[in-house]
Amino acid sequence: MSLHPLSNFLQPWFTNGEPTLAQLNEVARQRDVKSGGDMPLQFVLPVADNLSYEDRIFRFGAVATRENNAHDLFNALIWLTFPQTKALLNRRHVLALREQGNTVRGPLRDALTQFDECGVIVVGTCPELWEAISAHRWHEAFVIQRKALCRTTRFIVFGHASHEALMSPFNGLCGKAMFLPMTEVSLATFDHVGNAVVDVLLARRITSADFSPRDWQPLPLLGIPGATAKNEAAEYYADTRQFRPARTMPAGSSPGSRWMPTQMRHLEESPGPAEQDAG
Repeated sequence: MSLHPLSNFLQPWFTNGEPTLAQLNEVARQRDVKSGGDMPLQFVLPVADNLSYEDRIFRFGAVATRENNAHDLFNALIWLTFPQTKALLNRRHVLALREQGNTVRGPLRDALTQFDECGVIVVGTCPELWEAISAHRWHEAFVIQRKALCRTTRFIVFGHASHEALMSPFNGLCGKAMFLPMTEVSLATFDHVGNAVVDVLLARRITSADFSPRDWQPLPLLGIPGATAKNEAAEYYADTRQFRPARTMPAGSSPGSRWMPTQMRHLEESPGPAEQDAG
C-alpha cells in the first residue's frame, strides 16, 4: 500500500505488506490494548447482532474490521498507535449513547465521531501560530511564518477516514484539528519517541471537556508543510477554494475551544506516566 506523506508514521506497519487480522491482534495482545470498557481489544470480522458498533467494542473489545478494507485497516492502526485516546473516545460514545438513547445523537457524539474519522492533532510550542491558523490567516501561518511553523509545530493525522482519503488526495480535503500545547522539551521528546507522548496528552484533553463539532478547526490537509510539493510555492495558499477566509461570527457566539484562553497559551498539562517514561 502506498502511503501519503501525512501517513508516513504508519509506514512501519507495512514493512512486510499489509498486516493481517492475526498480526494486528497479536500486537494488541502484546501491548495489552483495552476498549473503553476495559476489555481486551480484538479486531474481528463484522457480525450481525443487536449491538451498536461502539457498544460492541466497549462490552466485548470487538472492533468490526473488514478484510481488504483500507478504512478499517487504518482504524485498527490508529487504535494501536493511540490506544488511550481511542479507548476514551469509545467510552465517551457509549456513556453518551446510554444517557441520550438512540434517537438523539447530540453535539458531543457528533464531535467525537468527526474527530475519530477526520481528526488532526496539532502540537506545538507557539500558540500564536495556531491562532493564525484558527483565524484562517493562511498566508501568515504557512508562508510568512513557515520556518517558525516547521520548527515549533507538528501535524499528526489521527482520523482513519482521513488516512484513507489521503490515498487519493484532492484539493479541499480537510481535517478537524485540535491544538495541544507543548514545551520545547516535550516537543523534542515527541520527535524522538513518537506518538506515545501525544496519546497521553490527547486522552487527557478528551477526558477533560465536552465538545461540539464547532470545537474542531477545519484544516486543509494539503496545506500542511510536506503534504505536497505544490505548497512550497506561496501562491498555493491563495486558492480560496481550499484556503477560505474566516467566517464572520454572529455577535455573542463562541468559536469553541479551538481558541485557547490567554492564561493557558504557554502552559503544558503536567506530564503523565508515559511522558515521564519517554523522557
